[in-house]
Amino acid sequence: MRIYNSLLSAAKFRKVFDFGEREVAHWFPGHMAKGLKQMRASLRKVDCIIEIHDARISFFLNPSFQESLDVRPHILVLNKMDLADTSKKQSILKQLDREGVRNVLFTDCLRQQDENVKKIVPLVTELVESGSRFHREEDRSYCLMVIGVPNVGKSSLINAVRRTYLKKGKASKVGGEPGITKAVLTKIQVCERPIIHLLDTPGVLPPRIENIETGMKLALCGTILDHLVGEDVIADYLMYGRYNLGEPCDDIQHLLKSIAVNLGKTKRVKAITGVGNITVQLPDYSAAAYDFIRAFRKGELGKVMLD
Repeated sequence: MRIYNSLLSAAKFRKVFDFGEREVAHWFPGHMAKGLKQMRASLRKVDCIIEIHDARISFFLNPSFQESLDVRPHILVLNKMDLADTSKKQSILKQLDREGVRNVLFTDCLRQQDENVKKIVPLVTELVESGSRFHREEDRSYCLMVIGVPNVGKSSLINAVRRTYLKKGKASKVGGEPGITKAVLTKIQVCERPIIHLLDTPGVLPPRIENIETGMKLALCGTILDHLVGEDVIADYLMYGRYNLGEPCDDIQHLLKSIAVNLGKTKRVKAITGVGNITVQLPDYSAAAYDFIRAFRKGELGKVMLD
């Protein structure tokens, strides 16, 4: 009977995610606009660009970067592979190759020793030395610019390269929320032979994200501040079609209530009754949604590709 009821419920599941009348959350604060402007102005002293993506949304290309920064040797780093479905690596590489993107590395920059991080300096050296450096021909040190949307691991990559080649600790502040790096073009040495400096830049989103589903994927991976989209909406999108939850479930309110009850996430609410006001404990749906989203971002719900 339980299996029959589960199948009956599954037959009623949503075939598409209803975005309703929602619009894409736009987040392009002043430090992003300033950062993009100064990144463009600094291209003359840059030998190579390292663009970092969250591996779970590897095909999202920021048009702001393509329009103005795609003029130097370019390396695409797909970071956070510890959270992504690695079985799809070859299909991703083939798709990127069809789009003309060939210098691709998969990394997990939070690991103390990541083999692909060790490939960055040799690849940079090969790309820079095989091309013209224009007015920088006499300078034997290299300057790289690290770019990407917020919260994809730009600062973590800089720290990982520095740890690998200089045996030194953190030089760039990292965090689990977007917008940690606001300073523009902080120059950090990461290698001695050859001398390499990386320019850390703030995460920059497009001023406008045209596709609402793309915006939702970015929000799910922590690229857009949660409250701009709504934790309950992000949690609903995460639940929709992504995970086997033990039994069929297509009701976000039911899911969040179960999470809140199981984790003891409650809040005190005043209720008005005929005999006076009383305080009651109710499930805290917002806290449950936050925990659900955080579990996904930490990889506790399994590995996934959102492309």
